[in-house]
Amino acid sequence: SITGETVELLEPYLDMEDYNLETAKKVCGNVAGLCSWTQAMAYFYSINKEVLPLKANLGLQEGRLAAAQTELNNAQIQLDEKQMELDQVQAMYDTAMKEKQALLDDAEACRRKMNNATALIEGLGGEKLRWTASSKNFQNQIIHLVGNVLLATGFLSYSGPFNQEYRNLLLQLWKKEMDNSKIPYSNDLNLTDMLVDNATVGEWNLQGLPNDDLSIQNGIIVTKASRYPLLIDPQGQGKSWIKNKEKNNGLQVNSLVFFMSVS
Repeated sequence: SITGETVELLEPYLDMEDYNLETAKKVCGNVAGLCSWTQAMAYFYSINKEVLPLKANLGLQEGRLAAAQTELNNAQIQLDEKQMELDQVQAMYDTAMKEKQALLDDAEACRRKMNNATALIEGLGGEKLRWTASSKNFQNQIIHLVGNVLLATGFLSYSGPFNQEYRNLLLQLWKKEMDNSKIPYSNDLNLTDMLVDNATVGEWNLQGLPNDDLSIQNGIIVTKASRYPLLIDPQGQGKSWIKNKEKNNGLQVNSLVFFMSVS
């Protein structure tokens, strides 16, 4: 409760040289304590005058600190809540991104399949006409198969001894009989193409067989007929071909000598 006015009233006494504890003890021991106490109170007042504003400010700042701390705690709670929400949203985002990537991969795979299918369809579209023609051709072959096989077997069985002219004549006669019997056959039938392939013909040519139609037909009769063929071979081309063809199979060639008596 000491005031500045009280301290001002004490200052003249405090400034005296003999106003101290040692002098007071010489005069009166009881007064000495009071003298020391008044000096201490005056000194306390001077210090407390500076401390009080600081204490007031400290209280104010402590209040502000408490309020700020409360706000900080509230903000931290909100931050934690938002962080939890952010983590949940981040997890949802990551899941969505994985699903998106999976969908993109599926879409890319479907796109590749679609492009391949489109290319295949476009490629097969160009084959449609050929397949249609081939299917029609196969159907015609099925219808004419019996007649074609009959002509081929007749050719192998009976046309061996004859030249090209007589062979053509035989075929025409057989076709006429088949027409009368209503046996279907191909009008454009090529017996050579039906009975032998080009690779075999090429091999025969390398072995010495001539490349004309009659020689190729003779080669077909020799290799396909079930009976022993008769070759009329004045130039010896067929003989050379057979020797070359069968030399690796141990073919033996004999010469026949005919004796004729004259009476």
